[in-house]
Amino acid sequence: MQTPHPFPRHVLLALALAAALNASAQTYEVKPPGAEFEKFNPLLAPPVSTTLLLQKGDRLAICGDSITEQKMYSRIIETYLTVCVPELAVTVRQYGWSGERASGFLRRMTNDCLRFRPTIATTCYGMNDHRYVPWTEEIGRDYRVNSLGVIRAFKAAGVRVIHGSPGPVTKMPGWVKTATGTVEDLNLSLCELRNDGIRMAAEERVAFADIFWPMHTANYFARKQYGPDYSVAGKDGVHPGWAGQLVMAYAFLKAMGLDGDLGTLTVDLAKGKATATRGHEVTGATQGEFTFRSSRYPFCATGDVNSDQSIRSGMTLVPFNQELNRLMLVAKGAKAGRYQVTWGATSRSYSGAELAKGVNLAADFVENPFSAAFKKVDDAVLAKQSYETKQIKTEFRSAEAKQDMEAVVQRTEAERAPLAEAVAKALVPVEHTIRIHRE
Repeated sequence: MQTPHPFPRHVLLALALAAALNASAQTYEVKPPGAEFEKFNPLLAPPVSTTLLLQKGDRLAICGDSITEQKMYSRIIETYLTVCVPELAVTVRQYGWSGERASGFLRRMTNDCLRFRPTIATTCYGMNDHRYVPWTEEIGRDYRVNSLGVIRAFKAAGVRVIHGSPGPVTKMPGWVKTATGTVEDLNLSLCELRNDGIRMAAEERVAFADIFWPMHTANYFARKQYGPDYSVAGKDGVHPGWAGQLVMAYAFLKAMGLDGDLGTLTVDLAKGKATATRGHEVTGATQGEFTFRSSRYPFCATGDVNSDQSIRSGMTLVPFNQELNRLMLVAKGAKAGRYQVTWGATSRSYSGAELAKGVNLAADFVENPFSAAFKKVDDAVLAKQSYETKQIKTEFRSAEAKQDMEAVVQRTEAERAPLAEAVAKALVPVEHTIRIHRE
């Protein structure tokens, strides 16, 4: 399968150049060309920290509304943390609740979330808070009061916070009978909540994950690239498919300060030797064939690059592979002009110069020797997160819980424990071989 290409370089480079030239005086994000962006005034998002926000042994709480309860971006995050940075030993719980506003989570966070003593939390509210109507001061005031309440309650419990903005909409939600205005009206309202989120994060000195603007602009470029039916916000206009969920996960993972260095496998074609960085070890090396044992995986994703239901398509909307998913192969001592690299069942052609500079195996090999092992971890994550939804929404609201909440907590934790253990057990070292031959 051909590696998907990003959006036209001239467009992205023009935006990047404009941002760089205006960085010192710029108050707002650079807007793509087009009348549909004229009314938007997105504040410049704070730069992503280059310092790792995560700490070893962190307990991450992923909090949000139905978009979180979809268990898609939350699953990408947990699977990524499990396989890509296993040395951090981060554990995760998902707290999504369909239809919820920030006020709803504020009311339940002590019972449902803080009792499990998270050390870091992501929040993603605003979609329901904007009420699917044009912006009003009342909407802004309620969102701010309740979002600050959530942030401050987390901080009081010693929890580090990544405040996430809401995403955009791409059509009027037909199931919301009280929805009024236009799609642009709703997005202008959501942009206001995003802007206030930036202000709140600065005031409270917490991290910020920009969901709205990257998704809104990605939708513009995606429709030019993949057609007018492509929707970063999902087919119903609100709940993203896998492409949009990947954009969301990217924003949160970047806000965590992760650098995306998953390791480097260095081979010497002339000497038939190899070395590897942490998380990988060389188990065999001969002329043109190198075997490794890896306890750190790349993030594996397949799917139709043209489909908004594909994680692989989402990887073309943001620099996920470049910034978060780099498993590099560096080949020294190349004598020929071109080489065929075979990894698993897939082969690709590279120049000797490209191999000397280094190629990203995670980006170039869609199917690779980690794919099966990765799927087992991801399946275990889904099973665990699915139970967490049942635990919070059903078990914690049962008649039994009203009589004896602590007994329900103890029982459900015993049921969840093997599911959490299954995630850890699914991560096993992968033996893989890279073959490099002259063409």
